[in-house]
Amino acid sequence: MAALAATSICAQDWAVARLEKSPRHREWVTVKHDGRSVETFLAYPESKGSTPVVLVIHEIFGMTDWVQEVADEFAAAGYIAVAPDLLSGMAPGGKGTKGFQSNQVMQAIGHLDPGQITADLNAVADYGLKLPSATKKLFVAGFCWGGGQTFRFATDRPDIAAALVFYGPPPDKDAMTRIKAPVYGFYAGLDARIGATVPDTIANMKQLGKTYDQVTYDGAGHGFMRAGEDPAGTEGNAKARTEAWVRVKEILARK
Repeated sequence: MAALAATSICAQDWAVARLEKSPRHREWVTVKHDGRSVETFLAYPESKGSTPVVLVIHEIFGMTDWVQEVADEFAAAGYIAVAPDLLSGMAPGGKGTKGFQSNQVMQAIGHLDPGQITADLNAVADYGLKLPSATKKLFVAGFCWGGGQTFRFATDRPDIAAALVFYGPPPDKDAMTRIKAPVYGFYAGLDARIGATVPDTIANMKQLGKTYDQVTYDGAGHGFMRAGEDPAGTEGNAKARTEAWVRVKEILARK
């Protein structure tokens, strides 16, 4: 069943079609650090001035076409989007996500070293902030597995302006003590697995004096930001995605 789901998610012709219609500049760059090369997708806004950076962390399905498309959506909202393939160099032949069979990606991501993930994210974030057209303001947004990594990254990186966690699990309470940035959660009403973690997260973040603002979208399932864009998706997911994008833009605009 997992293999069928992965294959279905990797088949995202609708995301490719929307990306190809984008008027914005997009490119792949190689970010190097500590002997590693991280293939990173960049999407630039159409802007006359410098803009903040959004670090986009992919789902457990790796660097899919949809991840590139959602990065472009952040660019459409007026931000430089940098989206690393955290499986860079991990597939046979030194390839990244595309070098794996679709049913191997989740297992490969599950075996990634947390320290390597953090180092990759730091390197890509630093690369984005050093771009000539970038301001020094950094946002982080991640989805599914990437949502959990976004929450975790907030415990390691103090200069984040805001962390946007889409249906991802929280870090341990001890790690939460290191969070400096406000954290915004986006959760699905039909996602009991992740939803069950929210009450304790609210309590722990409040006790620690951290900013944690979360919304649960009724009628939506896990992965609604992607599934809500799929033409074959449900009305609940599409509605949640639309409402979540409104909230995302409001959050980014006031930071």
